[in-house]
Amino acid sequence: MSTTTETRAAAGGSRLHTIGAVCTMLRAEFPDVSISKIRYLEDQGLLAPRRTRGGYRLFSDADVERLETILRLQRDEFLPLRVIRQELSAPSAERARRRASGLRGHEDEIGLRELCERSGVTPELARQLEEYGLLAPRVEGGERLYRESDADVAAACRRLAHYGIDARHLRAFRTAAARQSALLEQIVAAALRSRNPERRRSALDELEALAVAAQELAQLLLLRDLRQLADR
Repeated sequence: MSTTTETRAAAGGSRLHTIGAVCTMLRAEFPDVSISKIRYLEDQGLLAPRRTRGGYRLFSDADVERLETILRLQRDEFLPLRVIRQELSAPSAERARRRASGLRGHEDEIGLRELCERSGVTPELARQLEEYGLLAPRVEGGERLYRESDADVAAACRRLAHYGIDARHLRAFRTAAARQSALLEQIVAAALRSRNPERRRSALDELEALAVAAQELAQLLLLRDLRQLADR
């Protein structure tokens, strides 16, 4: 079967792609993707493409999106396959809850070089992201020290920059996040400053729940607006 061969699913009209076509589609963003790597991810139970009678793999658009998610989690968040499997099996609200639970955890600090290695950004882009407030390192002894989560922020900015969205325009995301966090702060600020450990733990629980709800709302509103754009 040729790698350019694509067909329609019998039900729903979903487009199906051969494994070679999937590699071609993804190689611009993931230069290291290969047929053997995709087969390995299938062997690990992370993908389940359909099969023709002749044994050829056929990937739906949903399969391709799932593969993109797996590859991004490997590349951008350095997650092992075991953790990726858990992430993919959890509902979106649960994934948001796991990320929000990071409010309690301690973050190590990393230097500029490690930030760039983890996120794939150049030192120049990192400087621009700092200029517009997307990265806010502290300076000690002349060295910039970043939170580990700053690498995730930088990686997300790099993906958007790939589409021509530069740091100046990305500032809008920082402004929106600052407004949301300021709103949530009003609700729990007093309890977070409490010297009562129980009250502080309760405030952290509440802040995590608020973070999940805020993330879900922001995503839903964005998708609604984009659907309206697509329908024009």
